[in-house]
Amino acid sequence: MSRVPLIDPNHTTAERQALLAQIHGAFGATPNMFKAVANSPAALRSMWGSFGALGGGVIPAQLGEQIAVAIANRNACEYCLAAHTALGRKAGASAEEMSAAQGGESTDPKTAAALRFALRVVEARGQVNDTDVRAVREAGFSDEEIVEILAHVALNLFTNYVNVAFAVPVDFPAVKLRAAA
Repeated sequence: MSRVPLIDPNHTTAERQALLAQIHGAFGATPNMFKAVANSPAALRSMWGSFGALGGGVIPAQLGEQIAVAIANRNACEYCLAAHTALGRKAGASAEEMSAAQGGESTDPKTAAALRFALRVVEARGQVNDTDVRAVREAGFSDEEIVEILAHVALNLFTNYVNVAFAVPVDFPAVKLRAAA
């Protein structure tokens, strides 16, 4: 049971209804995470705006979802692991690619470098060094892409923390967490 109420889109303020209607339109349903975040319209605007902004960025959707599952697994966020595995498959990733990403791995060297960097940011709480940035740059990422990878990390930390802290019920097909390596 969620530690905060899940806002019913049909019985809330006009502002919340409008935001939740946009989310429903994008997903074909209103995921529980957004219903939990809707307790604060400001937080919901922030989260939804970040999804929209990064969705229009230079990082492809598939890589964004691979980053999300790696971070979700590292943070033991069952909700985000389930949601982003499904979204990654929708973005064109194979089941094998999403499973590998969950462990922070990829057979594609460039994707692997992005996942290593994203997980390094999480593990080091942002205290990365020149070598970490140089490695992702040498893998072929531009500075714009590197900054976006970091933005994906930040958004996923926000969503992981919401779902874990508030025990948001998972409403996507479950994916089993893996023990951290």
